[in-house]
Amino acid sequence: MDAKLGMRLKKVEELVAFVRRSSVVKIGDAAFTTMLNLLSDMFFSMNLAHYDSNFSREFKDHLRITLETAGSRNIADYFPIFRFVDVQGLRRRGRFHLSRLICIFEEIIQRRIESKETKNDFLDALINLSQETHSTLTINGIAHLFLDLFITGTDTVSTMVEWAMTELLRNPDKLKKAQGELRAFAGNKLIIEESDISKLPYIQSVVKETLRLHPPSPFMVPHKAEAEFEIDMEEKYLFWIPKDAQILVNVWAIGRDPKVWEDPDLFIPERFLKNEFDLNGQDFRFFPFGSGRRSCPGMVLGDKMVHLLLTSLLLTFDWKLENGIKPQDIDMNDKFGMSMEKAIPLRAIPIPIKS
Repeated sequence: MDAKLGMRLKKVEELVAFVRRSSVVKIGDAAFTTMLNLLSDMFFSMNLAHYDSNFSREFKDHLRITLETAGSRNIADYFPIFRFVDVQGLRRRGRFHLSRLICIFEEIIQRRIESKETKNDFLDALINLSQETHSTLTINGIAHLFLDLFITGTDTVSTMVEWAMTELLRNPDKLKKAQGELRAFAGNKLIIEESDISKLPYIQSVVKETLRLHPPSPFMVPHKAEAEFEIDMEEKYLFWIPKDAQILVNVWAIGRDPKVWEDPDLFIPERFLKNEFDLNGQDFRFFPFGSGRRSCPGMVLGDKMVHLLLTSLLLTFDWKLENGIKPQDIDMNDKFGMSMEKAIPLRAIPIPIKS
């Protein structure tokens, strides 16, 4: 992880440079392009997209619709008789957009093989492995592996950064407090480094509060019961869970439970200054990345990048809403799916404060 520190900082600098030359920024799209290029540079030694190109937008659309169809209510889940009939067209729609993503990765892999160029990156390692005798790894298999990595590493981080900026712009006092902590600590620094994050308790609290209100995967990855069991609900009644039942953990509801959180629907980062919650899933009141062996493997990278992207936007720029929109009028609706995006993307005007 530390070996790629320079690369992560370089991508943050590219984001800041893009924001400087922009009159209005779609926060989610800018963060998505940054993460897309970070992962593609790590795996392929190249940037997949430019901030001013359409590729990032198209890639995100394919990804969003794939996740949206995967998280949609399927009538076949309630009436198994329809399992072999695509009544709602979900399989057809999802398959189309999934195939577009797979094609992108297969083309990258094929070009590397045909060029015979060696870059000693992750892609080279997988190609060499696939060409070994008796290897079962195929180009299509490598493409699916990259699809999994990009799905978990791009959309979740960009969604979190967008929600954090939305909540701060909606709460100007919290924005002022976050920027005050950042600027007092940074001095003449243009970018906060990863080693500085632990010295910024309020920024960490902003991220945790955003994760509480807007978890990147509201229902987490589905689990399955290995054996039947019962859940005692405060000694009032029992839930019986049969073996092999699919279990969805609703971390969105847990994060807004009034029995657990005071004023659960309000954005109050200060609540995390008083409590020692971490992201490792040890406390079942707050585990946005899961817990145990099924916790998110990209948690460390995701946590680092959310903090780096958010601090770079807050340190280098002041922000205001376009078209005279008032903070209290920001649309807070979301889209239901495997990840929870804003229904209406956040657009904000950057005001540079450092040259």
